[in-house]
Amino acid sequence: MHLRFFLVRALSELAIPAMLLACVSGAAKAEVVDPTYCQSTVVGDVRIDHLAGKSAPGDHLLRIWLPPGYDDAVNRQKRFPVLYMMDGQNLFDSCPSMNHAEWNIDETLTQLIAQGKVEPIIVVGIDAPDDGPLRASELVPFHDFVSPFQFEPHGDRWPAFLAQEVMPFVQQKYRVKTGRAFTAVGGASYGAVASLYALITRPHLFGLGLIESPWTTVGNGEFVRLTHNLTVAPIRVTVGVGDNEAGLYADRMRQRGLEPEAFNRNLARDARLIADNIKASGGDFTEVKFTESPQGKHDEAAWRERFAENIMFLFPPK
Repeated sequence: MHLRFFLVRALSELAIPAMLLACVSGAAKAEVVDPTYCQSTVVGDVRIDHLAGKSAPGDHLLRIWLPPGYDDAVNRQKRFPVLYMMDGQNLFDSCPSMNHAEWNIDETLTQLIAQGKVEPIIVVGIDAPDDGPLRASELVPFHDFVSPFQFEPHGDRWPAFLAQEVMPFVQQKYRVKTGRAFTAVGGASYGAVASLYALITRPHLFGLGLIESPWTTVGNGEFVRLTHNLTVAPIRVTVGVGDNEAGLYADRMRQRGLEPEAFNRNLARDARLIADNIKASGGDFTEVKFTESPQGKHDEAAWRERFAENIMFLFPPK
């Protein structure tokens, strides 16, 4: 587990003053005390909550990004659509990020909302417990045949955790709209796998999906099969993938007797098939945006680059 992530939880449990906690957690509305350690990059209002999970055991740190003007008197009765995102530590702030890089969701949404290009939304980021086997076990419902970690997949519990614990908590504390037309789920890599599984198994709750670089070695292509002939299809979904997803893992692929070029081709093919399956299931009632980025990698830079177009597609201005 990265030291920053450990410090976020340790400091919060010890009730260290918020000014210091902001340095390592990205808590909003607080200046960084020690910029030599970590200069927070949060833009806007990000609030930190803790949720003790039952379906997914353990403490879960939630990062809630609220749209500009959320607390203004004129908006006190207004409710907002909501996007539930996996790997919350990677979304708004480079300080707690697993890879020291972020999606820039806060900066991008602030700009797009101000320009009237996207409906104001609330984003709920759910932190991963680590960047290794605990995260994999929590998010992945099937075995991953190329994972470097030894873990038992418990991701079949994740949709219940979202539906029965995270969503009620958020709905009670924040002004979110309810209903599948206003509720999105999203993530990248294993987070995309968890999001797809939630879309498939809880279609009455999640009508919108943001799927980035789905790691379809999970179940050896099972998600291509699972998305075929859906009876209840999503309303709008974005699927993004790069042509060089295996670039960072080429050596690992070769060690396992896999050819990185074939691996890249198959990941891109699977993502395209998933998008096609969802579109075919919904027909004229489902909108799907598929993006294949030439030489796009499996990293935050690629997901950040595609985010603006994706979020405008999922939440067009009303």
